[in-house]
Amino acid sequence: MAYTINDDCVSCGACTSECPVDAIAEKDGKHVVDAAACTDCGACVDSCPTSAIVPA
Repeated sequence: MAYTINDDCVSCGACTSECPVDAIAEKDGKHVVDAAACTDCGACVDSCPTSAIVPA
């Protein structure tokens, strides 16, 4: 199951560098997870200061 980023995201970008498969990108001022690329490793979850990254 891929992760998703909810509306608590403040677009700080901390999660982007933590993703080993580059599944997180900024789109329209928010960060989003590409569900097809996400390997469900959870590396991004702890990097988010607002806990905006949650299981899809």
